[in-house]
Amino acid sequence: MTKRPATGNKKTPAGRLRIVAGNWRSRLLEIADVPGLRPTSERVRETLFNWLAPRIEGARCLDLFAGTGALGLEALSRGATSVVFVESSRRAATVLEQNARSLDTSGAVIRHGDALEYLKTADPDSFDIVFLDPPFAASLLEETCKAIESSGIVVAGGLVYLEQDRTQSLPALPANWVTVKDKAAGQVRYSLVSTGP
Repeated sequence: MTKRPATGNKKTPAGRLRIVAGNWRSRLLEIADVPGLRPTSERVRETLFNWLAPRIEGARCLDLFAGTGALGLEALSRGATSVVFVESSRRAATVLEQNARSLDTSGAVIRHGDALEYLKTADPDSFDIVFLDPPFAASLLEETCKAIESSGIVVAGGLVYLEQDRTQSLPALPANWVTVKDKAAGQVRYSLVSTGP
């Protein structure tokens, strides 16, 4: 969940989320009326999932700070086995549940609550891919990456996606993490990081 407007979404009606590709390609979904809530842009999602193409089929994913659920829903559309969505806003979590029901997917699990608290309770090696798109102003990426590393929830060699304001430097990452992709689009900087061997 971030506060920058989406870019590259001219074909998508305001207040709607469009799935870019996969089983639900071009499906339009509701976006909760929550201040500052916006989906990761279609342009960024397209690039990200091109990066993830060799790994997304059958993946177990975590969409932390889920917001609209754009990243996790796109992952399910493209073949991920399951996605846990964690969102602190009750309204956003409710709309996310409604969207998952409308897609008739059994792979979505929605958790209403604090992202960092969730990391304390998740089982080790639960996820292959983690999506991190916290509110830009909150500067939560570094703290969250450290919490992910200490929790052990990501499998060895798993991937973590980071999205932040373009003007911000990459956060200090755990020592064994390696940035494999790093790009910018509009006001957004986004990166893909490997959690090590």
